[in-house]
Parts: sequence; C-alpha cells; structure tokens
Amino acid sequence: MTASLAPVNRLDDTAVEIETPAHTVTDTPTIPAARPAKEADAAAKALLALMAELPTDSPDRPRVRQRLIEAYVPLAEHLARRFRNRGEPYDDLVQVACLALVKSVDGYDHSRGAAFTSYAIPMILGELKRHFRDKGWNVRVPRRLQELRLDIGKAGADLAQKLGHSPTVSELAEHLNVSDDDVIEAMESGHAYRALSLHAPVAGDDSGAELADMLGGLDPDLENVENREALRPLLAKLPQREQRIIVMRFFGNMTQSQIATQLGISQMHVSRLLAHAIGVLREGLLAEARDG
Repeated sequence: MTASLAPVNRLDDTAVEIETPAHTVTDTPTIPAARPAKEADAAAKALLALMAELPTDSPDRPRVRQRLIEAYVPLAEHLARRFRNRGEPYDDLVQVACLALVKSVDGYDHSRGAAFTSYAIPMILGELKRHFRDKGWNVRVPRRLQELRLDIGKAGADLAQKLGHSPTVSELAEHLNVSDDDVIEAMESGHAYRALSLHAPVAGDDSGAELADMLGGLDPDLENVENREALRPLLAKLPQREQRIIVMRFFGNMTQSQIATQLGISQMHVSRLLAHAIGVLREGLLAEARDG
C-alpha cells in the first residue's frame, strides 16, 4: 500500500511530495541566489532533512545531494575569498573549498541536530589551510617549521606590543618554549614559500640583466687550492733537482727537451726523474687520504 502525502514544503513555489515507502521525490527545493538569506537557509535545511529521510539506494538521493551542494557553493566561495592574495590562484582555492563542501555534505549527520554550517565551515577552512601547507610551498618544508613560523608571527606582534620593541630571537624562543636555532630555522624557512626564477630581472638594473647573469661560475683555481696545499709539504721532501723539474714542467709549461737543455742532461734522464717525482707525490697523496 502506498500512501501519498500532501506537499510538506513549498520553497520557491516548488512542491516536495514524498511517497512512502518508495520515497519518490517528484521535485526538490531550489534556492535562487537572489532570495533572502533566511528563506535560502530554510530551503537548505529542508534539503538536508529530505536527504536524511531518503534511503541510500534511493534514485532521488543524487539529485537532492546535488541541489544541496549547489545551495552551499556561495559559502565555499566566501571562505575561499578569505585566502586571496596569498600566492595561490583564486580559482584553485574555490576548487579546494568546493571539494571540501562535497565531503561535508557526504559526512554530515542530520540526526545529531547540529547546524550544517557548524560542521562544514571548519572542514572547508581546514582543507584550505592544508592546501597552503602541502601545495603552496615551492620547496617542501616540514610541517613543524611551517607551524612554528605561524606561531612566531603571532608571538612577534604580541611581544612587540608588550615589550615596546621588536622581539629578539631569544625572546621569541623563550616565549614559545623552543630553542634559538628552531626560531632561526623557522624564520629562514619562509624564503622557501616562493622561489624567484633565475630569469627574473635584477631590481634596479635597466640593462635587462637576469638573476642567472649574477651567479658566478666554477673557478678552476679554487678547485685546485686543496690539491696545492696537500702537495706543498710533499714537494719540499723531493730532491732539489726534481723540485726544479716539477716547477719548470707544470708551472713554467716547459717541454722535457727545454728542461734537459737548461739542466744540461738528456731528455731521457728528465723523463725518468719526472716520472719518479710524480710517483712519490702520488703515493704521498694516497697515504694522506688513507690516514685521513
């Protein structure tokens, strides 16, 4: 037996008829954007009540769910606007807020009697904050530092008013019960939120120079400093003649024939002395590497 009920709600001049036990909905409340806030809220509550009454396998449930989500999209957009001008595109923020709204609609329990907004608003705000924490940073920073950075910002304003001057690192660390190093690390982590492109123009330079042009290259002389300092005591241990041959060959860029002429010996002799000196230096460097 199917009992037909008279329309139980008339919102936007649209009747809602529910048949039991089949729960067939002939129409659902719609909420125009221009209607007064109280009437829109009443219509949304009617949708929530209707969705709670419909069984999960009802063919009308997806349609009611969709109407309910559409009814609260302005709320999601309003919350997303709070986070504008923080480096993230507004459209992305609206998308995050709307996804959180969908989760709120699916997770809301009408039987608890709590207002839907008291459940949805914290969830939407939480998803927006999570988006900034996980997706907004160009360089991934541990959550601990992100949260400490926010705490430093709040504590800095309070301490500045209380102390009459900008708080020092030590004062911030004492107030937050953390170490000075933690405060410094958290403050420096703020530079990782937005990284400058290497192709960004140099401020105050009208020549069109980019940041990449200001970066230095590798200096081969600097790379050889360590090797030269390691070789200096080893060279001092070589015989005088072998020291002269090393200097003329590698610092004077002289050939073996030129060295032989200057020293008055054969080129073959120069080659043997040079090979012996290089072997001694190599063994000395390897021995230092093993001992170090």
